[in-house]
Amino acid sequence: MGRKSHSRRLGVWMNGDAVATWELKGNGASELSYDESWLGSVRRRPISLSMPLRPAADPYRGPLVDAFFDNLLPDTKKIRERIRSRFHAASTDAFDLLEQIGRDCVGALQLLPEGVQPIDVHRIQNAALSESDVEQILDDCLTPAPQQDYEDSADTDFRISLAGAQEKTALLKLGDSWERPLGPTPTTHILKLPIGTGNRGIDLTTSVENEWLCSRILAAFDIKVANSEIRTFGKHTVLEVERFDREHAADDSWIIRLPQEDFCQVTGTPGSLKYEADGGPGILQIMKLLLGSIASEEDRITFMRTQILFWLLCAIDGHAKNFSVFLLPEGRFRLTPSYDVLSAYPVMGTSNNQLSSQKVKMAMAITGENRHYRWTEFRRHHWVQTAQKCGLGTRIDELLDAILAQLPEALDNAAAQIPTNFPAQVADTIFQGIRESAKKLRT
Repeated sequence: MGRKSHSRRLGVWMNGDAVATWELKGNGASELSYDESWLGSVRRRPISLSMPLRPAADPYRGPLVDAFFDNLLPDTKKIRERIRSRFHAASTDAFDLLEQIGRDCVGALQLLPEGVQPIDVHRIQNAALSESDVEQILDDCLTPAPQQDYEDSADTDFRISLAGAQEKTALLKLGDSWERPLGPTPTTHILKLPIGTGNRGIDLTTSVENEWLCSRILAAFDIKVANSEIRTFGKHTVLEVERFDREHAADDSWIIRLPQEDFCQVTGTPGSLKYEADGGPGILQIMKLLLGSIASEEDRITFMRTQILFWLLCAIDGHAKNFSVFLLPEGRFRLTPSYDVLSAYPVMGTSNNQLSSQKVKMAMAITGENRHYRWTEFRRHHWVQTAQKCGLGTRIDELLDAILAQLPEALDNAAAQIPTNFPAQVADTIFQGIRESAKKLRT
C-alpha cells in the first residue's frame, strides 16, 4: 500500500502580520485557518468577505478556499502555463503556482513557504532598472526564459501574481524611476501589453489605447478609475496603471499593501464562472452586497452609474472579477475604483474578424419582464426596472438624465486629453458609438 503524500502549507501574510495558513492536504483538499495572533490584532480583518474571521480550530475547507486563491491568478491557461514553465511549478494548479509567485498578489496578501517570514517590511528594498531592462522584462512576459537563467540575479526575488486575461507585469516606481522590488517590497505599477489578436481573429492590438481612453471617459463622468498612462519601452507600447491597492507610508519609508478582493472572491465564485450568464454575480446581487458597504449609498449609485456607462461604452467585459472592494478592519468594506475597461466599438463590424453588434452581450444582465444580455436590446425602461429591483426607486431617472446632460462636456474633456499619434479609428468609433447609444437612453 502506497504511503499517503504529506500536506503542504503556505503562510498568508499582510504587511508583515501573520494572517492565516493555507493548507493543501495529501488528498488535494484545501483548508484556510486564521492565525490566533491575527484574530487578536487591532488590524484584523478577513482575507475575504466570503470567509469571515473565526477561530483556527474551525477552518474553512474545500471549494470556497480554492476559489479565493485561484482568483489571484491569471485567467487564461496560456499565461498560467508560461508561469509554470518559467518558475518550474509542479502544475498550473493554484497552490503550485502561488507557491512560486505569491509574494506579491493583488491586494495585501503575501503567500510564503511555511516557516518563512517577510523581513524588513517597513523599508523599501529595490534595484534600479534601465529602460532596456524594462523592455527585457516585457519581452519575457511574451516569451519567458526559464527561471534558472536568472538564479544569479535579483530576478529570483521578482515573483508576482496578477489576475486577468492579458499579458502584464508589475514593477516598483519611485518618482520617475523604475525599480525591481526586492524581498517583501511590493510593486506599485502594472504594465499591460496589447492583447493582440483575440478569439476568432479579432484585432485587439490597440487595446492599450482603447483602455486608456475608456478610463479617461469614465473619469470625465466623475467615476473613480485607476490612474493610467500610455508608455513606450523600446518596441513595446504598454498601459502603465498605478495600483490603487498600494499606498506610501506617511514618511515614505515603506509601501503599504491595501487589502482588496474582487466580487468573485466576495461571493466564493470560481473565476471560470465570472460572467453572470455562467453563474457569476450580476447587478442585483452586487447591489445587494453593497448595502453592507461603509458608504453604501455612494457605492451603490457609483456601481449603477458605472453599469450604464459600460453599456454606453459597449464595455462588454464588466464581469465580477472586474469589480472589487477594499477590505477594512473588522470586516468593513467599500467599492474600489474602476479598472480593466475596454470598449468593443473599435472591433465591431460585419467582417469575419469583427464582432457583430447583434451578437454582442454584456457581462451582466438588466431585467424587465425578461433578462437581457444582448447589448442591442438595452433600453431606458430596462434600466429603470433593474434599478427599482435594486431599491433605487425613481432615482434612476435622475441618474440617466444627469449622464445624458453631462455627456457632451465629458466627451470633449476626454478628447482634449488624447495624445498625438493616438489611433484615430479607436477614438472615432468609441465617441461615435457612445453618442449613438445615448439616443436610446432618452426615451
